[in-house]
Amino acid sequence: MTAKELQKKYNNPNNFINRDLSWIEFNRRVLEEAYNPELPLLEKIKFVSIFASNLDEFYMIRVSGLKEQVDANILEPTIDGFTPAEQLQKIEKLLKPMRQQLNELWVNQVVPALRENNIFLLKFDEFNDEEQKKLKEYFEKEIFPVLTPLAFDPGRPFPYISNLSVSLAIFVRQPDGETHFARVKVPKILPRLFRVDEILNPGKQSGTNGTFEAKFIWLGDLIRANISSLFPGMEIVAANRFRITRDTDIELQEDEADDLLRVIEENIRQRRFGQVVRLEVSSKIPEFMLETLMENLNITRDDVHISEGPIGLSDVITLYDLPLHQLKDKPFYPVLPKVFETDEDIFSIIKQRDILLHHPYHSFKPVVDFIKQAAKDPDVLAIKQTLYRVGSDSPIVRELIEAALRGKQVAVLVELKARFDEQNNIFWARELEKVGAHVVYGLVGLKTHAKMTLVVRKEFDGVKRYVHMSTGNYNAATAKIYTDIGLFTCNSEICSDISDIFNYLTGYSKQKNYRKLIVAPINMREKILEMIDKEIDNVQNGGEGKIIWKINSIVDPVTIAALYEASNAGVKIELIIRGICCLVPGMEGLSKNIKVRSIVGRFLEHSRVYYFYDNGREEIYLSSADIMQRNLDRRVEVTFPVEDQNLKNEIMSTLIKISLKDNVKSRELLPDCTYRFVVSSNGSKKVNSQEWLMKRVLKTSGEFIKP
Repeated sequence: MTAKELQKKYNNPNNFINRDLSWIEFNRRVLEEAYNPELPLLEKIKFVSIFASNLDEFYMIRVSGLKEQVDANILEPTIDGFTPAEQLQKIEKLLKPMRQQLNELWVNQVVPALRENNIFLLKFDEFNDEEQKKLKEYFEKEIFPVLTPLAFDPGRPFPYISNLSVSLAIFVRQPDGETHFARVKVPKILPRLFRVDEILNPGKQSGTNGTFEAKFIWLGDLIRANISSLFPGMEIVAANRFRITRDTDIELQEDEADDLLRVIEENIRQRRFGQVVRLEVSSKIPEFMLETLMENLNITRDDVHISEGPIGLSDVITLYDLPLHQLKDKPFYPVLPKVFETDEDIFSIIKQRDILLHHPYHSFKPVVDFIKQAAKDPDVLAIKQTLYRVGSDSPIVRELIEAALRGKQVAVLVELKARFDEQNNIFWARELEKVGAHVVYGLVGLKTHAKMTLVVRKEFDGVKRYVHMSTGNYNAATAKIYTDIGLFTCNSEICSDISDIFNYLTGYSKQKNYRKLIVAPINMREKILEMIDKEIDNVQNGGEGKIIWKINSIVDPVTIAALYEASNAGVKIELIIRGICCLVPGMEGLSKNIKVRSIVGRFLEHSRVYYFYDNGREEIYLSSADIMQRNLDRRVEVTFPVEDQNLKNEIMSTLIKISLKDNVKSRELLPDCTYRFVVSSNGSKKVNSQEWLMKRVLKTSGEFIKP
């Protein structure tokens, strides 16, 4: 059945879950972790911060996009049957009680629990007179000079309010009775949760008596308590905190760009002035002040979120840095596999066999060492790499710079359109260009999301190529908290494919067929559908059909329709999907043979594994791509096979099977589009897949396979 026929057959709104509503359910699972009574306190706070940060980005990207569609009078429903206006209504209906839950959790559970552990989040009036005096003196000396009150009157326009910044809206009254509005920004150069121990007790070391104690005040509260210093001779009528969220998904006219680097920089500047899509305010804000903000920010009452607790709770992640290990999960240190603990160089090791690394259980060090040794090895002729999100302090890029300085051919594709990482990527692109590396910025209309490195080395029997591919970014920091899988290989066919892909990215190529790799947007959609069809054929010919995917999101309606077709043919399908799932599982006559589960735990599940039973031949692919239209049609993605039988067995016997056994952090998707924790049978052992994998890698000394 063709893609068009599949889509037509299953084109019913009841067959699809709205992607934004599904994302909200994912963030609900994050919030549930913050409620988990078994989690240590600072781990709960981490999930509070993640939930709030996720919500910020959701409004900046998804909600802003829907509002643009409403403004453009777009009435066409999506495949799930909702118009943009209906989606916005449903989003707010779901999110309002979740925001209330978050505030209640913070005020009624987290703050009291912090207090029980001698961590005090205090309001200014909770300090005694002597402490208030010291705080005021500190404010006058250290904070007051940084602040800039901005007035709003006929001679001065309404001040610009930056995205996600916390501000104080202030009404002041002059001696003659005239009132004016002013805004004071809470400066981002200072921590929002401001620790005041040293100010109140200079020189006193916390914990000297064996008891840790820390006192904090919200920086905005400290400024508000001393706001009269900024407006001498004026009466402060009201001073209330607020925070805005802007549309940051600015359209990029790439096809008209002569200089993509310059256009991206301009795009970042434009993002600062995106339309306001959300206004968060304190519940105590007076109506006249709220109306002033709404009128000048050009928003409606529907865009206003009133909070009983603090706003901008993403900032509470700073509390996680407190040196209180008893309030955190037991620390885990990634393990270096024994295969790398030899005197052999990394190229000799890879030449012996393919090697898989499973981060964060395995150390990211071999990946850095791969580039480091390539940079220093006089026999290495060239290094080619794609960079998507590398972080602000990248050891990988520093080694590429070293390689270029040593005269090697270094070609790097830096994806400038990696949302919210553009600034970092521009910086590293320029640093690489300075040392003579060949830097390209990808293809017009496509993001390069593939994660791959190619090293070309001259050896006694000729030139040989070595490759590293991964499901995740070349980012040493996120490799400690994201689960990803990387493969080292010198397989000649895979290396030839990688060479061809780099030529496609840096030059001109119309290549459609690859030896081993599946490449989006060239043939990934087609190949995935072919492999699903093969499972259907196997069942219809009396064999067994089985599909297991572990991915982040499944949105693409054609692929979902193909899975429905496979389910109806008798193929057994298990999907482990961390985030968005637009597929409806377990429906008679549609998806009876499909089960969907989601794992949200200590680490962010990020690896993508595609398994097809193929009548016992078992094909396993790893990929940088999820099943979304953007990945299949608008990004350069690489899906690569695992061919070594030991590695295939290892992936199935550990990662996949243990994920399917998880009954602690796993939730199953029900046909009514809600999630519930996987129900364990009576007496069954509790299985936390991430904990199991941590214990296993320590027990096996980091060996992903036995040599």
